[in-house]
Amino acid sequence: MYATTESLATTPAVQGSGRSRWLALYTLCAGMLMIVLDVTVVNVALPAIQDDLGFTSSSLAWVVNAYLIAFGGLLLLAGRLGDLLGRRNIFVAGLALFTAASVWCGLAGSQEMLVAARFLQGVGGALTSAVILGMIVTLFPEPREQAKAIGVYAFVASAGGSIGLLAGGVLTQAISWHWIFFINLPIGIATAWLAIRLIDKDKGLGMGRGTDVPGAVLITAALMVGVFTIVSPAAELGWTAPRTIALGALTLTLLACFVVRESTAANPLVPLRIFRSRTLTGANLVQALSSSGMFGIFFLGSLYLQRVLGYDALEIGLAFLPTTLVMGLLSVRYSEKLVMRFGPRRPLIAGLSLIVIGLVLFTQAPVGGSYVVHVLPVLILLGLGGGICFPALMGLSMADVKPEDAGLASGLIGTTAEVGAALGLAVLATLSATRTESLATAGKPALDALTSGFHFSFAVAAAIVAAAVVIACTLMRPKAAESVEVETTEVLEAA
Repeated sequence: MYATTESLATTPAVQGSGRSRWLALYTLCAGMLMIVLDVTVVNVALPAIQDDLGFTSSSLAWVVNAYLIAFGGLLLLAGRLGDLLGRRNIFVAGLALFTAASVWCGLAGSQEMLVAARFLQGVGGALTSAVILGMIVTLFPEPREQAKAIGVYAFVASAGGSIGLLAGGVLTQAISWHWIFFINLPIGIATAWLAIRLIDKDKGLGMGRGTDVPGAVLITAALMVGVFTIVSPAAELGWTAPRTIALGALTLTLLACFVVRESTAANPLVPLRIFRSRTLTGANLVQALSSSGMFGIFFLGSLYLQRVLGYDALEIGLAFLPTTLVMGLLSVRYSEKLVMRFGPRRPLIAGLSLIVIGLVLFTQAPVGGSYVVHVLPVLILLGLGGGICFPALMGLSMADVKPEDAGLASGLIGTTAEVGAALGLAVLATLSATRTESLATAGKPALDALTSGFHFSFAVAAAIVAAAVVIACTLMRPKAAESVEVETTEVLEAA
C-alpha cells in the first residue's frame, strides 16, 4: 500500500491536523536543507580552505571524505535508532551535534581540527536526515497529503545541492569560507526549537525491543569501510590496486557477517523481512543507480563549466539554478497530482527517462560550447526528470513499511542514496580522468581530451540511470506497485 492510513495514524509522531503539520513538515525540510547544502557549499569553498590552512591537493580531499564516511556509515543505524529511541529525539540530537560541529568547523585553525569537526558533522547529519522521511509518512498518513508532503521533501533533498553551489560562491567570495559553517548556527537552533514545539515526542519501541550491538557494529563498520574504500584508495590508487581490493573484500565480509547476524538475532537491528517487499527493494536499487548518475554528473558538469567554459564559482551556481527551479516547481506543485493520477510507478519511469535523455544530450557539449544551446536544455531535462521521479521514488521507498520500521526504511533509502552517490562520483570521475589522460597521451589537444573525458562519463551515467529505468519497469511492476496505482485511483475517485 502507498499509505497505510489506519496504522500510521496511530503512531505518536502525528501532530494534530491542518496548519501545524505543514509547519512541522517545513521544519523537517529546513533540517534536511541544512544537511544537503553543506555538501556543495563546502565543495565550492575548497580552494579557499586549501589556501588558508595549507592543505595539499591529496589531503584536501579529507575535508569532504571525513564527512562522507561518517554520514554514509551511520545513516542506517541512525534510522533504526529513531525507531527505538524516538524519531524526534534523534532528529533534534542530530541537529544539535551538526550545529555544534559546524561552529567548530568555522573556528578551525588547523587541518586536523577541521577534518575532525567535519567527521562530527557527518555524524550529526546522519542522525538528522535518517529519520526525516519516516517522520513525514507518520505526519501525513492520508495518500494525497502524503504525496504532496513527500514532493516538498524530495525537492529539498534532491535540488538543495545546486542551491549550495550558489550560496557557497556568495559566502566565500563576499565574506570568507568560515561563514559557510557559521551560517548553520542560527538555522540549526531555530530548526531544533521549532521541531520541539511542532512535533510530538514519540517514545519509540525502546532498546529492549531491538538492542543488537553486534549488528550495529557490523553494519556501521561495513558502511564506513565501504565509503572509505570508494572515496580514498579507489579514487586515488584505482579500482585494481591491492589496497582497494583488500578493503573491498573486508567490506563484503563485514556485510556477510551482518546478514548472518540479522538472520539469527532475536531482536535484529535490521529485520531482514523488510526486504521481502519488492517495492522497497526495487526503490532502493533505483535510488542507488539514479544517485550514482545524477550526483556524479553535477560534479563533472561543474568541472565542464569551470575548466572548459571558464566559469567561476558564482557563475556555476547561477548556471545550475534552472535545474533547481524546474525541479522545485514540479516537486511542490505537480508531483502530488501526478502520483494521485497515475500512481508513483509511471512518473518514476517517465522522470528517469527524461534524465537519461538529458545525460545523452550532455555528451554533445563541445569545447566551445554555448550555455544556452548545449547546457541549459540538459539542466532543464534533469530538473524535469528529477522533479517528476524523485517524489514518486520517495513514496515507493516507504510503501508497505510498518510504522515501527519507518525510521529504518527512511535510513535505508538515505544510505543507498549516499553510497550510490559516492560510488557514482568515484567511478565517473575515474573514467573521465582515464579517458582524458589516454587521449592526451595520444596527442589530442588538452581541452579536447578533457571534454571527451567528460563525454565518456556522461554516457556511462546515462547507461546507469537507464539501468534504473529497467528495474523500475520490471522489479517494481508486480503486485506491490500495481496495488499502489489501484489504491491511489480509488482514493482520487472517492474524493
